Amino acid sequence: MALKRSKKKKKGLKSLRSAGGGSSVETSPLRPVHIEKIPPCTDGCPQSNDIRQVLTTIGLAEKREVPQEKAFEQAFEILTRTNPLPAVLGRVCPHPCESACNRKEKEGAVGFNAMERFLGDYAIEKGFELTKSDDAGEYTEKIAIVGAGPAGLACAYHLARRGYKVTIFEAFAKPGGMLRYGIPAYRLPRDILDTEIDRILKLGVELKCNASVGNDIPLDDLRKEHDAVFVGIGAHQGRKLGVDNEDAENVMTGARFLHMANSGEKVEVGKKVVVIGGGDTAIDAARMARRLDAEAAILYRRTRVEMPAIDEEIEGAEEEGVSIDLLTAPVGIKKEGNRATAMIFQKCELGEPDSSGRRRPVPIEGSEFEVEADFFIAAISQAPVFDGLEDVGNPKDWVKADKYMQTETENVYTGGDVTNLGLVVDAVAHGRIAADTIHENFRGLSHDKLTNPPPIVKEDKVKLEFYEESKVREQEHMPVAERFSDPDAEIAKGLDPVQAVDEAKRCMSCGFCFECGECWSYCQDQAVIKPFVAGDKYTFKLEFCNGCKKCAEQCPCGYIEMHMPGEAPEYDKLS
Repeated sequence: MALKRSKKKKKGLKSLRSAGGGSSVETSPLRPVHIEKIPPCTDGCPQSNDIRQVLTTIGLAEKREVPQEKAFEQAFEILTRTNPLPAVLGRVCPHPCESACNRKEKEGAVGFNAMERFLGDYAIEKGFELTKSDDAGEYTEKIAIVGAGPAGLACAYHLARRGYKVTIFEAFAKPGGMLRYGIPAYRLPRDILDTEIDRILKLGVELKCNASVGNDIPLDDLRKEHDAVFVGIGAHQGRKLGVDNEDAENVMTGARFLHMANSGEKVEVGKKVVVIGGGDTAIDAARMARRLDAEAAILYRRTRVEMPAIDEEIEGAEEEGVSIDLLTAPVGIKKEGNRATAMIFQKCELGEPDSSGRRRPVPIEGSEFEVEADFFIAAISQAPVFDGLEDVGNPKDWVKADKYMQTETENVYTGGDVTNLGLVVDAVAHGRIAADTIHENFRGLSHDKLTNPPPIVKEDKVKLEFYEESKVREQEHMPVAERFSDPDAEIAKGLDPVQAVDEAKRCMSCGFCFECGECWSYCQDQAVIKPFVAGDKYTFKLEFCNGCKKCAEQCPCGYIEMHMPGEAPEYDKLS
């Protein structure tokens, strides 16, 4: 743990104490109380990963005399209570947890995404398996999962680890959904994806590929044969631009293009490719085109600030020579025979915000221009395909669900992009929530675990100056010149064990004790009891306490509060 050790315990300290161990003057009737709070990283994570415990398990291992290898294994077990795909999400998640991290107010957020990837990769290297939960039963209920994407895989995992019988029905030849067919291998190596999926299947999950529910298998039959059905079919159909001549043979949606390329199908794109859009699909399509030996240009109707793609991926595209033309919208396509020869664009300026909160692009009259290319990719959005699933959702409203991922159809649950386009981590979270709800419905349990949650500890409740500055680690990448010789070669590099420990030590343990000893160091009345065993909690001997508040004032992580005896707030336990 990177911190500044206190030097406040001066020589004359003991002389300030009374013979009985307490002060002769009562400073305040308030007394210290330990109150665990929600760290902002966990609050910012759709998965609600216990990020603080994962990091402190590693960062405090040496202090607690825990072998580092054992700490890594313990941290993996903690992480996979919520996230069964750490090596995957450690590569593709845009890490909203880091945007919420209090440490960003100092020198930079803790790199949990890199830690997540490290633990996932370390577990693969060491052969760690996923395990059943401590309270797992041998339940007779059968659950069908429609779709082996991130939502379906997560739902299957959380049900299987509880002891349920789960079968996944996947329409494609292999599992993974958009993880396999939408994300290029240079971002997510297929051996990593396969290994983490196989680990889930080893819990007893049955997988049936090339089994399209709604087409090959009627949904009604599935519902009759199973006690619950989870629908996680994703959104694999790319949206078209809605301009003339879009039926040309060399105009394709981003979803279709990436599906073909990621399936190993040959796509003839020629020497110049134009991509329309500003999301991750557009960036991935342009970078994939570069790996097919073509020039690639992205044209987007808003500014760089509004681009929804991950910043690191936009920067990666620019490094690889992808040009980005902003405030530019398509208005038509020129065609000769069956092939498009050029796309017509119009310059825009930003107007008032639309329903997304982003400023609406307004075309500038008389600003049309043409861009010639060999291949055109429309990567503006995606949608689910509801063939045979019309009882659950439709192209207009998609699938509607409540906060517990229950649909209006009895015993049918849902999650992922079929409800609304989102992040992979959102889909994984939906799968976990649905699994919790299914289990609770079967067992007659309440859905609401935290009716009175603890507060979130923000930067104004931690002492940033207490923690030593630590250089923010920049992720290493393969040199651009080496990337195109092997199109599937992974670009971003992970942490080694030493780097992982160093990064974990940057965690400030916001809202929970990390054994810094400041409360003990500042107490003049021997009211704070230091534990004999590293890792145990500090305790208070309140009969010695005079309410001076120093322990609370000096606690760097905001764990100690002062309250009248018996009046401290009581919150739901986090675990």
